[in-house]
Amino acid sequence: MAKRFEQTTGPSQRQQRVAELVRHALAEVLSRGDFQDDVLTKNVITIPEVRMSPDLKLATAYVMPLGGKDEDAVIRALEKNRKVLRQEVARRVNLKFAPDLRFRRDESFDEAARIDSLLRSERVARDTAKPATDISDDDSEQES
Repeated sequence: MAKRFEQTTGPSQRQQRVAELVRHALAEVLSRGDFQDDVLTKNVITIPEVRMSPDLKLATAYVMPLGGKDEDAVIRALEKNRKVLRQEVARRVNLKFAPDLRFRRDESFDEAARIDSLLRSERVARDTAKPATDISDDDSEQES
């Protein structure tokens, strides 16, 4: 009887490794600024994550311009220059197929800021504060 493997919920180790290679290649290409596009040359773009499809033919890059301004313009400029970016990634990453690139807005910074503001709110601080015990009452009971 054949062994059955349970489907893993996360990406494989190879997907993660290739995604990291693609992320580094994209970051290098974007940091060099060899584009005719004014939006890409005037903005510093961070790429915190790239996710690869299981067949390694599709890479979804989550991008955020530094400072969080002109997000839509940056995404449009990246989509417009997708062919050039794909060629540059193919040149830097040795794969059988150059992955198609998709660009999405990275929302992890917004989510982290939202969680941070929740943790700093007065309501949560009140719940997590240590209860104050009055030491003087305990000492007076023991002396009696």
